[in-house]
Amino acid sequence: MLGDLPLISALKSRMQYHQSRQKMLAENVANADSPGYKPKDLRPFDMMLAKKASDGAAGGPVRTQPGHLSGVAGGSLGSKRSSVFEATQSGNAVNLEDEMMRMAQNNSDFQLTASLYGKSLSYLRMALGKRV
Repeated sequence: MLGDLPLISALKSRMQYHQSRQKMLAENVANADSPGYKPKDLRPFDMMLAKKASDGAAGGPVRTQPGHLSGVAGGSLGSKRSSVFEATQSGNAVNLEDEMMRMAQNNSDFQLTASLYGKSLSYLRMALGKRV
């Protein structure tokens, strides 16, 4: 029942995204010495939502006139993975400092989302007259 609320659903999806991203970043660190390994990352969560909205899978801004803006931001404020990277002689392109920074930022984003999720649930309980 609570999962049907758009805010709760979005927060759950964002926590799942950060969990998957943390796993992928950890794999990059684990393969820091693997010859020929190229680091991987997920698309930013906002871009994933924009794709869902354009596919009609999620409710989002709908362009009703051809002159209207699409409502999708052209860029992301988050850090992007550089297309130019340095590779070692073995062909490995993992930069441990960058990966650790991404992991720390991802962890911080997950903690913020989990906090918002918990607060949202406590406000819903309060609104329903349940003890918090």
